[in-house]
Amino acid sequence: MTMRPSVGALAAASLVILAPTGCASRTEPTSRPDVILIVTDDQGYGDLGVKGNPLVRTPRIDAMAARSAEMTRFYVSPVCAPTRASLMTGRYNYRTRAIDTFVGRAMMEPGEVTLAEILRDSGYRTGIFGKWHLGDAYPMRPIDQGFEEALVHRGGGIGQPSDPPGGEGKYTDAVLFHNGRQVSTEGYCTDVYFDRALDWIGEHHAAGESVFAYIATNAPHGPFDDVPEKLLAEYREVDLGNDRFPQERGHPLPAEADVDRRARIFAMITNIDENVGRLFNRLDALGMTENTIVIFMVDNGPNGHRYVAGMRGWKGHVHEGGVRSPFFVHWPARLKAGHTSEHVAAHIDVLPTVLEAAGVPVPEGLRLDGRSLLPLLLGEPVEWPDRQIVIQAHRGDVPVRYHNFLLRGPRYKLVHPSGFGLEGFEGEPAFELYDMEADPLELEDLASGKPEVVAELRTAYDAWFDDVSHTRPNNYDPPRIVVGSPHEEVTVLTRQDWRHTKGRPWAPDSNGHWEIEVATAGEYDVRLRFPPTERAGAATLQLNDEIRSAGLRAGAEEHAFVAVPLPAGPLRLQATLEQGSDTRGPWQVDVSRR
Repeated sequence: MTMRPSVGALAAASLVILAPTGCASRTEPTSRPDVILIVTDDQGYGDLGVKGNPLVRTPRIDAMAARSAEMTRFYVSPVCAPTRASLMTGRYNYRTRAIDTFVGRAMMEPGEVTLAEILRDSGYRTGIFGKWHLGDAYPMRPIDQGFEEALVHRGGGIGQPSDPPGGEGKYTDAVLFHNGRQVSTEGYCTDVYFDRALDWIGEHHAAGESVFAYIATNAPHGPFDDVPEKLLAEYREVDLGNDRFPQERGHPLPAEADVDRRARIFAMITNIDENVGRLFNRLDALGMTENTIVIFMVDNGPNGHRYVAGMRGWKGHVHEGGVRSPFFVHWPARLKAGHTSEHVAAHIDVLPTVLEAAGVPVPEGLRLDGRSLLPLLLGEPVEWPDRQIVIQAHRGDVPVRYHNFLLRGPRYKLVHPSGFGLEGFEGEPAFELYDMEADPLELEDLASGKPEVVAELRTAYDAWFDDVSHTRPNNYDPPRIVVGSPHEEVTVLTRQDWRHTKGRPWAPDSNGHWEIEVATAGEYDVRLRFPPTERAGAATLQLNDEIRSAGLRAGAEEHAFVAVPLPAGPLRLQATLEQGSDTRGPWQVDVSRR
């Protein structure tokens, strides 16, 4: 695979409030640390032996946890793209335009300043391996946002409409994108990510260069039909029923479980664990372990109702089971093994924590929502002002006040669990209130008995919602995909990034449009790709108000509109396939300048 440098960073992000950071006082190591951030997809808090799961095998991550410092009350968003936007920016995802997971709502504003950009500009070499999920086309790809090395899949996961032709649903021998170029790989995808990350780390270590490696697996996200076979066979020999998991405290699991699916998920998790072991073996062999920061966390709750240490909820939920993540920080040079901090922390804190640990200042004028956790991880006496963290996510083009959110303070948690899958809710919000000091598993709702606390936290939430919603004009409009720039020869438009206008977003008969920006006026080829047509019909291409049409033969799988003149500037592009009274959108559209 050929290498090429990343595209330069774009404009600075909007200004927001910066929480004060602490200052570490322990002796600095002689050189700045390397940084490795591991984020798994849909794993959940309870999918680790160290968190009390008696059946999943994660001995290497458990051993890492024993050697690490830990934030024990660490929060993420209930779904993936919002968490990833907050990780990369140190800001609430509602400031970044990445408010959902698909149909144009997961693309991050290109003007946001990322952790990769800051570290790259300070001399770190930066690489991402696995899942990005913040935009697949210029200027939102990881190579446009600070990563010099990128081996990633498109969209929110393999097995989605953003898969390239020939790579549909393939976890084994996946078709990925290396520095913007499509490549075929050999082996299971998680192994491939770690293989490349370990080689890349070794290459730059040999050159005396510091690295930031973001290893973001798409496992154990579905689909589940392509998993490590040997591990699956082993888990199929184990009784994985719900009655095999601890349920003495908290919310019980239902009587029945899909044990085959659970075996597949656990096989994916143990494969991740094996790769974490390979990572530490390589760091040991290179002499890097002592002064390398390795962070392990997950992006949201588990993809299904399974063990979460007695907590309530799973992926998409704003109760604890949907938003709690382990957060282990392994750095022998500075952090004491087994040290824990119970202060409330969240994904927005990762960027400022890494920057302070690396001795890299926050760029002038860039203000963050997060706060450096380094003093807490070091266990030093530090003044730590109380704060409130808000997490909110749900379907829809714009956030809705009070819909599926939590506000977590030092003691109380206000929550309105109205459902991630809905675009809104009816009537007045039915708030729940929990005393997280006395009732960390959310067993007793105190809202009716403490209306004054509910009112106080509701006011705080309102201030937060108003603030994040006015980060920039038209704050929740999707970023525009740029076509015809020198940075991308062919722009691929997929259902991942369209704004759907008909049917369910990814249903076969759905349709949508893309908001694009034409960088250079000229003639373009626009190629529609779709499943074979059952009978003859027509294809139409609509560019703003201009419509072009062409006939389609039965069995056609693509059609190209050739030498289409496109003016520079913003443009709405929509394509439609017509067969009698049936209409649907294409699967993907390729746009290239002639």
